[in-house]
Amino acid sequence: MSTPSSPRPRADAHRNREKLLVAARDAFAAGEGDVTLDALARRAGVGIGTLYRNFPTRQTLVEAVYRSELDDVVASAEALLESRPADVALRQWIDRYATFVATKQGMAEAFQQAVASGSIAASDTRGRIRATLARFLVAGAESGTLRADVDPDVATMALLGAFLGTTAATDRSQRDRVLDLLVDGLRPR
Repeated sequence: MSTPSSPRPRADAHRNREKLLVAARDAFAAGEGDVTLDALARRAGVGIGTLYRNFPTRQTLVEAVYRSELDDVVASAEALLESRPADVALRQWIDRYATFVATKQGMAEAFQQAVASGSIAASDTRGRIRATLARFLVAGAESGTLRADVDPDVATMALLGAFLGTTAATDRSQRDRVLDLLVDGLRPR
């Protein structure tokens, strides 16, 4: 990140950083948590020096992937709410969040180290997810597509519980049925 007194990164440097984040995210989401940094650089189409300039350690790369993915998950809510009914938007957003959760599982060991070191605060993540769910709930209550009596904390716990319960599911359709049931429970009776 640049500060007011430092120059902005060149466009190619920014593209290379983004390519590295995408390559790492894809590797982690695919369960390739032990992939080497050399392999990630090759996958991104950049040299290892470029990787180390952007991410001096594996830990800094994991933290950057995590933050980037969380930012994308939270930001995706607005476009979904603008283009779809709140209940449909929520279900699609949950799928996006599920991809984020899968990415975290692929980098579980490094993620746990980041939480232990304090560089990633689990409570911050939960707060951002809760706030995003609250936006869906408010929009849905206003439009009549979601119940008005659901506390965002309860919805967050239910969602996290659903993910925890389906972590071991190898059948994506099973996870989808659980998440469909969750959203169905948020619709008015």
